[in-house]
Amino acid sequence: MAGYLTTHVLDTARGCPASGLEIELFRIEGAQRTSLRRLVTNEDGRTDVQILPEAEFETGTYELVFYCGDYLDRSGVAPESPRFLDEIPLRFGMSEAAHYHVPLLLSPFGYATYRGS
Repeated sequence: MAGYLTTHVLDTARGCPASGLEIELFRIEGAQRTSLRRLVTNEDGRTDVQILPEAEFETGTYELVFYCGDYLDRSGVAPESPRFLDEIPLRFGMSEAAHYHVPLLLSPFGYATYRGS
């Protein structure tokens, strides 16, 4: 099986997928952090393509940054300055050529993640 990376963002406060949320993927090598791509979630809270497709997959350390501040502003959450959650970085390792699914459960004042399937 070839490896690849996907995500799913759910707005747990509103009970729906987080549509229109920007996500950026970085590869981490030592102190170097290289941006690989930026995507936006669709109406189902997923990206239209794999975040890291099979053809580009390598094991290693990665970071997903979920830019949730703009999404929360658009969803009607009362604005704060600064917003409690604006950017959520998730750093994780992929040690084998497999499907890695890294979902985000989001609310205005907290989040959770896990290795999904």
